[in-house]
Amino acid sequence: MTKVLITGGAGFIGSTVASALIDEGITPVILDDLSRGRREFVRDRVFYQGDIADGALVDQVFADHPDIGAVLHCAAKIVVPESVDRPLHYYRENVAKTVDLLESLQRNGCERVVFSSSASIYAPTPDARADETCPVAASSPYARTKQMMEQVLQDWTVAAPVRVVALRYFNPVGADPQLRTGLQDLNPTHALGKLIEAHTEGTPFTITGVEWDTRDGSGIRDYIHVWDLARAHVAALTRFDGIVEPTADDRYLVINVGTGRGTTVRELVTAFEEAVGETIDVREAGPRPGDVIGCYASGGRAGELLGWSARKSLVEGVRDALDWRAKWAAQVAG
Repeated sequence: MTKVLITGGAGFIGSTVASALIDEGITPVILDDLSRGRREFVRDRVFYQGDIADGALVDQVFADHPDIGAVLHCAAKIVVPESVDRPLHYYRENVAKTVDLLESLQRNGCERVVFSSSASIYAPTPDARADETCPVAASSPYARTKQMMEQVLQDWTVAAPVRVVALRYFNPVGADPQLRTGLQDLNPTHALGKLIEAHTEGTPFTITGVEWDTRDGSGIRDYIHVWDLARAHVAALTRFDGIVEPTADDRYLVINVGTGRGTTVRELVTAFEEAVGETIDVREAGPRPGDVIGCYASGGRAGELLGWSARKSLVEGVRDALDWRAKWAAQVAG
């Protein structure tokens, strides 16, 4: 495989995967409308600006690059609170437009698709662990768009000679270790973002929910370094034919991509303090509406099929996130 089309390749995940592909000698061809992606992240890369639902543009991409061997679909709106406020926008962008994209891929003879899905689709489990056989019950419009698209993709593999690998990943942190790309937002709203805000502004960090059934009462997540996540995408692409054969009865495969180690919010604070060498002022509060205990990856399917396991620690993820934020802040200001 010499080329891979990445939709959403100017965003956080897509641009990091693109860097990992380049390091492996594979050319990423990027399609992004830059509604959230950054032009800086596609500098010196093959780039088409436009909508994934623009069939004529997708046709042009394949005409220009007939040697594209697979498509990695990362383009999506991902902010949960926004999805609650604007559900129709999310269903249009993440579901309806993806169906248009799939029709374009089928028309152009593309038979390999890797879909960036999400562990947010899993139903809560008593011990917060989730493997690929766990039931799904998405709890937000954003997560439901991922769950819906998985069903669409699975049905597509039954009706057409296409194969799909859905990577359900957990909570990416960090940045490309070479700092080529990272989070577009200087102040993200997730827990690590709030810790960075507390550290840089000298404000308290609030743990929301301290009575969950975990080892220390705080919620639990599976924080995976984005570079490890990118490596998993590369493995899925380069091993594609070996894990989903064209003649298989079931041409749809789900793989969890997580560390397999749950990290509570209190443990995240400890890792952050180790990374920065300072103590954070921590407060406690009740859970916010919609908060859940969380989940983390269980099972070894990624290791068995992709030969993959997470290598980077949470402390490394925090340090890379801070290094990237410092670089990106200077770049945005300058």
